[in-house]
Amino acid sequence: MTAPITPATASLPPDARFDIGPEQYPAVHLDTTVAIPMSDGVMLCADLTRPAYRRAEPIDQAFPVVVNFTPYNRLGNRYGGRIAGIARRAGQAMAGSDRRRFTGRDLVHTPGGGLVDVISTNRTLVSRGYVDLVVDVRGTGSSTGTWDFFSPREHLDYVEVLRWVRQQPWCDGHLAVTGVSYGGIAALIAAGQRPEGLDAVFAIVAGEDPVRELGLTGGVPTPGMALWMAAVDGAKFLPSPRGLIRNRLVGQYLRDRRADPLSGLGRARAIVTTEGHPDGFLNDQWAQRLPDFERITAATWIQGGWHDVYNRSNFRMFDRLGLDGGAKQVLVDDGYHLSIGAGFGEPGNPAGLDELQCAWFDKWCKGIDNGVDGYGPVTVRRQGGGGWISRPRFPDPAVSVRRLYLTAEPSGSATHAGTDAALSDTPPEDLTRLPLPTGRGAFASSNTALMTMGVTTVLGRHFGSDDRRAEATAVTFTTPPLAQDLVLSGPMNLHLWVETGGTEAFWSVTVTDVEPDGRSAALTRGALLSSLRAVDEKNSTYVDGELIFPLHTLRADAVLPVVPGEPFEIDIEINPTEAVLRAGHRLRVAVAPTSFPRHFLPPAVKRKINGQTIIVDPEHPCELRFLSPTPASGSSRA
Repeated sequence: MTAPITPATASLPPDARFDIGPEQYPAVHLDTTVAIPMSDGVMLCADLTRPAYRRAEPIDQAFPVVVNFTPYNRLGNRYGGRIAGIARRAGQAMAGSDRRRFTGRDLVHTPGGGLVDVISTNRTLVSRGYVDLVVDVRGTGSSTGTWDFFSPREHLDYVEVLRWVRQQPWCDGHLAVTGVSYGGIAALIAAGQRPEGLDAVFAIVAGEDPVRELGLTGGVPTPGMALWMAAVDGAKFLPSPRGLIRNRLVGQYLRDRRADPLSGLGRARAIVTTEGHPDGFLNDQWAQRLPDFERITAATWIQGGWHDVYNRSNFRMFDRLGLDGGAKQVLVDDGYHLSIGAGFGEPGNPAGLDELQCAWFDKWCKGIDNGVDGYGPVTVRRQGGGGWISRPRFPDPAVSVRRLYLTAEPSGSATHAGTDAALSDTPPEDLTRLPLPTGRGAFASSNTALMTMGVTTVLGRHFGSDDRRAEATAVTFTTPPLAQDLVLSGPMNLHLWVETGGTEAFWSVTVTDVEPDGRSAALTRGALLSSLRAVDEKNSTYVDGELIFPLHTLRADAVLPVVPGEPFEIDIEINPTEAVLRAGHRLRVAVAPTSFPRHFLPPAVKRKINGQTIIVDPEHPCELRFLSPTPASGSSRA
């Protein structure tokens, strides 16, 4: 599955800095009344920020334009730009942790790395000769129309906006697209349509397939999706009145909001309450909403986090880009959806996000030879205190397949768990059944931290860096203390031999690093509904003939029967990671029947579940397959 790339001529270290030059323009001019006509009559409202010497007088000159599409109401971007400097100083005032584990201190420290700048309007860019345009996507913010996230019509909007921008006197013909989360996905969708003049993409915490990764993770809904839709729907009733009045859009805006007050929530409710609802599976209409990575020709930067909701696809997106060497970059740190860039700009860390974005656009929009194409192209922070790593591809080129077998013998390290079992280099000798515990899972968990985008890490170690409370309703499989450091690099596959008491079962898996004092720090995770276990062999990842990253179709026509009391095999994809487990630590796999609030089991699914069991069987060994490099990996580190 990994596409070959041409490495940059000289790979720079992860903490390299790039010359973005001094500020050229001390002020900005903000126009909050921009309206962009679409071909179907809808008007998209936007904020336009231009370089200026004085606020009232924009520079009468054409510049490259950076476009950000948002459903979250551009008012947030507008006011975020005003407080970005304050937020940055406040973040820098709070010292981060040693980053062996991401903690609440690192979350508070995040704004110091430039995240607020790139979420809002990056003044670092504008002050160096860029125009910034933030657009409310149709049916959100102040824009008219009906919101239908990433619909084919919205795809067309992206192209029409970029075409309109190139016709404006303040655009020199060069375009870039950027965004965080939804905006990052929109940027990739726009780039996949190859609009004229688009030179660069800077996508932050974006995903390859948002429905697979967030909406129907493992084949079941994510509770946060309904909350997200409700937030977008709420924000669309907070318009920017000046622009609506000036462009005579008040009537159209009110009619559209009255006609569609709760965009998407009806469908979300139907998916949860209707058994077998067609949109409760991946299907062709969901597929129409995805970026076409193979068609992207603009230089593309992907910024992600190991504990982001879209962690699964950072490297899949990178591999699918048909770009050479430094024209594609992926940088992944150990944070969450709202903590990207924590510590950036400090010694030993990458440059601030605002500076990286500026350097990227300088190279590809202005043709400045600043060396940013010699970065990476793969740059990752190794979890567990392993520092920053640069290499030409992911996983580590020196990896080989390793396996650990699940056995029923107690490891002696998890008396807190529902059942304490072991991971071993050798297969089990005896047949044993290990039922999964029942009961409500703990709210204090790494899954809660992930779904709150890292916010709950401020509540203490049980939200992110110690998962023992969550393991109370799991069967845990743990190795003996490691004799030497163990490096994990890449995705994993948990292969199980199981049986159920009902006609359905859900499996939630967390892989952790167990410290000598017993703390169990989550590294990565996966999940799967039993009836959707069919593997798409063509698009799954195999290494040396071994299935390492099973891709499941999650489609209605691929449903497999689950027969009570009849054992079956199941391969559970576990998201990629890069981590080092130090000598004396242990590797653990926790398997649970639920993981709220990460996943929600609809009533129709719950009624089918009547117990589930992992069968430890010498004839059908259960095993964790993962990738690990040899000690002499040849990787460079900061």
